Amino acid sequence: MIRPRIALENVANYKPGKPIEEVKRELGLKTVYKLASNENPFAPLYLKKAILKELADINRYPEGTCFALRQELAKKHKIDPDCLVFGNGSDELITLAVRAYVEPGDEVVLAYPTFLIYEIQSRLSEAVIKKVPLKDRHYDLEAMAAQITSRTRIVFIANPDNPTGTYLNHKQIEDFLAKAPTDVLVFLDEAYFDFAPKDFPRSKELLSRYKNIVITRTFSKAYALAGVRLGYALTTKEIAASLNKAREPFNINRFAQVAALAALKNKVFLKKVIRHTTLEKKLLYAGLKKLRIKFTPSATNFILVDFGGPAKGVCDYLLGQGVVVREMSGWGFPDYFRVTAGLHKENEKFLKCVKQYIVGAGLACLPVRQVPARKE
Repeated sequence: MIRPRIALENVANYKPGKPIEEVKRELGLKTVYKLASNENPFAPLYLKKAILKELADINRYPEGTCFALRQELAKKHKIDPDCLVFGNGSDELITLAVRAYVEPGDEVVLAYPTFLIYEIQSRLSEAVIKKVPLKDRHYDLEAMAAQITSRTRIVFIANPDNPTGTYLNHKQIEDFLAKAPTDVLVFLDEAYFDFAPKDFPRSKELLSRYKNIVITRTFSKAYALAGVRLGYALTTKEIAASLNKAREPFNINRFAQVAALAALKNKVFLKKVIRHTTLEKKLLYAGLKKLRIKFTPSATNFILVDFGGPAKGVCDYLLGQGVVVREMSGWGFPDYFRVTAGLHKENEKFLKCVKQYIVGAGLACLPVRQVPARKE
């Protein structure tokens, strides 16, 4: 028997939300609403022409430098094109950072719970992982700074955070950067940037002053390109060069490149998505309050719901009704689930089914303990 690396023994497989097709097969359902993976509910059908045109060259490797997309993003962000790095989703950029900067025995600091890929990739690199518990559903940056030692190589910060939906403002991030040693990479994962509020950190401004930052964005959420997988990083030329050495050639396929380029130019679609998400989150907030269910106000396109007891029952019930949400025991939150703000009819069915479960289980008197947004 061929023995795998010992590091794999400490790695748990990432379990994505169940695909719609799988739920339909398993439960024999004709209609399934997936509200588990923070996906955009609107398909960007305006991309059809660009995608079909690219089919003529599908037998050729894609352009490894993403030249046209690189130039467009450099213009959008007013940054040198050589300061951009592209990944197969922003997930791959996490992998590249760990691969480029972490040796076995080095330390990585992250919050707990937060996006699971930080820990998975760090364990694969045999890093020493230092987890800092959240404080009132928010990152505790002061405690994270205190965990940095001479062996620390990366600090991961998801802002806004997944799964909580909370965020850190400009002053909080800037204060942290002022404390962090310049030889520690501060990885600012801004996957939900497009949904964030006005006092969100002006991270590009910080990048001009601090040379140890990687800022990542994705086309998977607001731009609705989760199916083609494309993320990018803004950083310094030096860090970008290191990440590109760790990057696989041709990691961004042809369809992803042309889709992202078209998406950047379609501002109408982006505004529609953000407006819809804002309105539907308000609907979900109101519905959850009416059902006397706790939740955390969110700066993203999803809401973390505290069911007040084990959430597996309600999640299983919803699944049986064709509504897929994300049960949070894998994050250490067994009493919670996460729900994406979907289409209006999807959100209404979600609330209706939760009400049915509560009434059927005799839980109609759930206490309200909404977690307020932190005041800074």
